[in-house]
Amino acid sequence: MKTARTEQMIVSHQPEADAPIEDWVNWFWDFFLPNWIERARDPAGFGFFDLLDEQAQPAQTDRRTVLAQARLLFTFSHLALISKQPVYHDAARIAYESLSKFRKAAGAYCRARSGQGEASGDANDDLAYSYDQSFVILGLVTWGCLHPDADVEAELEACWFNLSSRLTDAATGLLLEHDGLTKPAAADAPYRAQNPHMHLYEAALQAYEMTGNPVWLARAKHMRAKGLEYFFDAESGTIMEFLAPDLSLLPDYPGQRREIGHQCEWAWLLLREVALGGDQSLQTVAAQLLAFADQYGFAPEGVMRGAAFDAVAADVNQREERFLLWPQTEAIKTYAIRTADADYAQQGRALALLLFRRYFKRRAAFVNQLDAEGVPLWPDALSRLHYHLVLAFTEGARAGLWGYPD
Repeated sequence: MKTARTEQMIVSHQPEADAPIEDWVNWFWDFFLPNWIERARDPAGFGFFDLLDEQAQPAQTDRRTVLAQARLLFTFSHLALISKQPVYHDAARIAYESLSKFRKAAGAYCRARSGQGEASGDANDDLAYSYDQSFVILGLVTWGCLHPDADVEAELEACWFNLSSRLTDAATGLLLEHDGLTKPAAADAPYRAQNPHMHLYEAALQAYEMTGNPVWLARAKHMRAKGLEYFFDAESGTIMEFLAPDLSLLPDYPGQRREIGHQCEWAWLLLREVALGGDQSLQTVAAQLLAFADQYGFAPEGVMRGAAFDAVAADVNQREERFLLWPQTEAIKTYAIRTADADYAQQGRALALLLFRRYFKRRAAFVNQLDAEGVPLWPDALSRLHYHLVLAFTEGARAGLWGYPD
């Protein structure tokens, strides 16, 4: 009964079907997100649950990931800096205090813990993944701006040292998948992934913006250069997702596969570096990435018209007509930084409205993925997606597309 009442209460507070985007964003700030914080926090005190189910109730309560907690630390610290609302500062503190249970050594955080903050029993959960560590930096440096602390500064340096030494391949300078990997070029090693490099680039840019320390801008430039050196396909103007362990191209579609969300995310980061005083020539690379996304990355018709596909082949002979939520947010961010063109401003507002009407409307939480008919393929509401949602909505607010939280 409580579950049904919760679901009904959340849906009843949603705007009308034909409401403008401003009403939906205000609903998100004023009702949905504060309500989500209350439902997703662990009453026993260990951070936030990793996901809510279709009835907006906590699920997988016996496991926490450092990725979810680090992303939420950034998300709520970012909002607390913008809005000054106590609810966001309090939520950021919950996420911050949870990180200690994942810390395996100075600057190194394991992948996951049990719901009681102990080892999960899965050996992979004890490893430190470079992707996760990037978000630890992103979260800690934003919390540190909100709540200055010498211990946080020291831990940030320890995180960077851990990433640049224990989690970096000495032969290539590329990030390793995790700290249990000893032979990154072996045939059975994990693929080399662009994603950790992009997010460490993002974390370093955030650290520069939060601290003003030029060493972080230098680190961002280094990571950006490394990522583009190995993963930028200049011929097609796209970012490759993976390379084989020996750095060769993957055969067939896996080697051609390009995620539209990452096309947008890389472009947004490159333009952010330019805005922070970086190399102006990066605008050319960003323009190439966005040109590919704009031309091939969005549904041209149907109920998902204007939504970003999950992926498209670099030769554009194949596309995945599925729609994860997070690529929509990355596309909104790229529209927000191009609002000098009224068409992009309109597309940003339209895509945000589609996001609410398809992923949130008449739902107690939100869905993670839809098919071409708007039918849920992955109905769970992942906590880590608030990193994407909140950043898209605050970027849209900064561009004047809608309002900030009060």
